[in-house]
Amino acid sequence: MEVIAWLLTGFIGYLCGSLPTGYIAGRLKGLDLRKVGSGNIGATNAIRNLGAVTGILVLLIDVIKGLIPCILFPELIMKLFSDRYIPQSEYLSLTLGVAAILGHNFSCWLGFKGGKGVATTAGVVGGLALIPFIICFFSWLLTLLISRYVSVASIVAALVLPLATVIWPNDLTNRFGLLFWIFLILGIMVIWKHVSNIKKLMNGTEPRIFDKKSTNKMKEES
Repeated sequence: MEVIAWLLTGFIGYLCGSLPTGYIAGRLKGLDLRKVGSGNIGATNAIRNLGAVTGILVLLIDVIKGLIPCILFPELIMKLFSDRYIPQSEYLSLTLGVAAILGHNFSCWLGFKGGKGVATTAGVVGGLALIPFIICFFSWLLTLLISRYVSVASIVAALVLPLATVIWPNDLTNRFGLLFWIFLILGIMVIWKHVSNIKKLMNGTEPRIFDKKSTNKMKEES
């Protein structure tokens, strides 16, 4: 029964995260985000090609895909099984969150391809550890305002994430406990998904946000 509980937990988390929000939004407007701009189905590419309102809606839903499973589903799962077959709700939240991120990054609806997971990771972190989330958010925002590169801001936030856990540990673990290692892995995953952006930054072709010339150039290239 315990194995079934874990499998169900992972499946629910993955299914929630796998919803390709940006792709669906693009299709509703007659556009395939995978074939325009950066080719990513995330909020940044959605804002550039579908408009600010649609892009922000994509962003919010992608965050919710990670947040809701972490804060609502553990209790529901615990009600389905006897207490002796279910671990603590905190561990269920961790499993649901990681599975949701994997679902977003490797969506079964898109041939196991997907976004870069920044927004969904933010939702998961917000659901698991509020203070580290706030630290990462302001790190992301400050970097974005200074550099005007969404990719750089996301990479900085990914680097800050495990450090924020050390500075302000969660009740679930000590400073270098399970949550630290989970957040370290999530941060590495975000950076890994930004390898193409890092290459563009190095050769000077990465577009800046709020830069019409960069946006127009991306649209022309697509």
